[in-house]
Amino acid sequence: MDTISLLDTHERQLLRDSVRALLQEHASTTDAASSASQQAPENIGRRLADLGIFTLGSEPQDGYIREICAVMQELGRAACAVPLSGASLFNLSLASCSNAGSALSELSQAIQSGEARIGCSFAAWERQAQDAKVIIRNDTITVALDAIESASALTHLMVATHVNEAAGFAIVDLADSHTAIVPDQLLGTTGYSHIRITQAPFAFLNMAGSKVQDLHLLMKLFLLARAYGAAEKDFSDVIEYARVRHQFSRPIGSFQAIQHKLANCFIDLEGTRLIQEYAAAQFDFQNPNWRYFVSAALTFGNRRLKQIALEIHHTYGANGYADDHEAARHFRTIHIDTTVNGGWHKARADLADCLFNDGFTQLPEYDLGEKANTLRLAVRQWLEQNWSADSRAAFKQQNFEQREYDPLFARAFGTTGWIGLSWPKHMGGLAGSAHEQLALIEELERVDAPRVGASIQSNALIMFGTPAQQAKYLPEILQGQAMHGMGYSEPQAGSDLAALQTTAVRDGEDWIINGQKIWTTTWWGKYMFLAARTDTQAKPKHAGISMFIVPMDTQGITIHPAKTMYDGSFSNIFYDNVRIPADSLIGPINQGWRVLTEALSYERGLIGGGIVLKVARAYNQLLDYLKRDAYNRTSSSPDAEIKNMMAELAADIEAGRQLMLHCAELAQDGVTPPHYGAMSKVFSGELMERFGEAALEMLGERGLLSQHSEHAILDGRFEQMLRHSLMWVISIGTNEIQRSLIAQKGLGLPR
Repeated sequence: MDTISLLDTHERQLLRDSVRALLQEHASTTDAASSASQQAPENIGRRLADLGIFTLGSEPQDGYIREICAVMQELGRAACAVPLSGASLFNLSLASCSNAGSALSELSQAIQSGEARIGCSFAAWERQAQDAKVIIRNDTITVALDAIESASALTHLMVATHVNEAAGFAIVDLADSHTAIVPDQLLGTTGYSHIRITQAPFAFLNMAGSKVQDLHLLMKLFLLARAYGAAEKDFSDVIEYARVRHQFSRPIGSFQAIQHKLANCFIDLEGTRLIQEYAAAQFDFQNPNWRYFVSAALTFGNRRLKQIALEIHHTYGANGYADDHEAARHFRTIHIDTTVNGGWHKARADLADCLFNDGFTQLPEYDLGEKANTLRLAVRQWLEQNWSADSRAAFKQQNFEQREYDPLFARAFGTTGWIGLSWPKHMGGLAGSAHEQLALIEELERVDAPRVGASIQSNALIMFGTPAQQAKYLPEILQGQAMHGMGYSEPQAGSDLAALQTTAVRDGEDWIINGQKIWTTTWWGKYMFLAARTDTQAKPKHAGISMFIVPMDTQGITIHPAKTMYDGSFSNIFYDNVRIPADSLIGPINQGWRVLTEALSYERGLIGGGIVLKVARAYNQLLDYLKRDAYNRTSSSPDAEIKNMMAELAADIEAGRQLMLHCAELAQDGVTPPHYGAMSKVFSGELMERFGEAALEMLGERGLLSQHSEHAILDGRFEQMLRHSLMWVISIGTNEIQRSLIAQKGLGLPR
């Protein structure tokens, strides 16, 4: 299978553009609250039929689920209730049914031309509504169904049911005198109806019960896509509102509270889009795990989109109160589409079933493309030979602070060339893709391998180093012979790095450094990648900073190590008249901020990926433990609450992995945009915190036991990970700073 692109193909984008143009002309959401908009399903349906929209799904061997979801997103943006999901499900059903008669074939032609409009209900199938009792007698059907969308515009209805123990769909002609349509209101809006069908004749599409369940799952995915489209349009509108709406003489989009609120929405919105589109692709590519991915998308999206709708209204304030405001229509669409058919709770239960009842031993492995998949296997084989189970066991017996780095492993790994996987070939690298980098990181995380390489420092050297510096430092990194620390933070310059006070003064052929660095983790490395002020008068604050490589055995350096709360170590480092050669300067003088940010931005897109892969590794260990060896368990499997918690975490991990993959996709054409790397880092870091908290809730008191305690679970793996998670939320720019970056760089909100 080729790599599944998370970006729209050219053809799919053309489809989106055509549908959007048509809907903008004929179904503007500015009229969404008016009675005229309720005629849209009939009138606009014929126009969409001319584009071939209602043929989607008629050839299931070609998939088309991604295309259906793309159009559903556009319908959500336009608040248009054209019954595409019903037509698509009918097409999918008819194409897989061998006993369809001529009447249904004629109906198919009418649906595809826009002359007929069909809806679909699964309420009777799952017996979710008390009045959804189906009576089949003398080739007639009697059933009462709630919340049928645009019923007055429908000509036919598909009812998922059983006939003589055979599963399938009863196709009912709503023009028949045996049906009655009574308008209902959902969330205070019209457009939905209660349908009573009494001894109505029907045609029956006979198919396996599992096929009906699959179609139900696809319908939920279609509705999620429409809810996403509504949320995306609502969000883009509120961003524009936040730019122009003034309060206290400032645009409200300049207030940090608004920026962080909308940054959170943006992360969840992108997570929903990516996980939904990936799930649709898995169906189209016939991945046997497609049901898992759809359930994960529903579990994540059905909950997050509702919160986004709330936050958008909070941003509008009283201006969003009016019922004719477009946001009101989108609010209803989002909440209805993510609640019907079982909503979040049913999706979470389905995902839990996949994890605990379908033979899962770990989260599904992603297809990263031929080259990355090949590298993944090569790395896995190398690790099996060079980082054996015995080696890992002996390594893990050490205290955590001693397990971050192993010089013997680093040197052995340095023989592979993989430390320079992303480096250009003329620098000794392999010019590998971002997908290959993810494959490498994933395999190293899979076996809890020690750290290797110095990615940010090597990036800085590749981009800004002189040929002499590159020749001196890069081979040491590539061969696993040298680790570089990062000397950034100071007592009064943590997140506000531009406020740093450490100075570097030129003295002949040397630089003399004075100052203090704090919270330095890789203090034991051979070199320190140090930020120092070379112009104390420069304005603005971030100007006048330069970057240096400082050998840590240089006279005048005093190190005071301390233990971190996650059992690692950092140090306070004092630089007293530390003299280093002039050629220790990396990049132009007073351009250290540029050196630092560009080197970091090149790598930032993968930082979040590295974090989420750590979480995925720990999740697999926890899943295995819960299914295999839960402590003092009285039942044969974890209880429902634990399964639900694991399902939520799995959905979040999939969203995190999608953000990670999208960063890799963007990196294919250059550097990942800083705000997108920040989105991945924020989400993944906080996911690690949520995972740690949830793991302790599931494991109870025994989960609190730390390394070397007699009954510690996996030697305290999960409680230590919770403590470690705090670092990832704070380091490399706190998540609050990242949210400001997302809002200002990604959403264009004013400072």
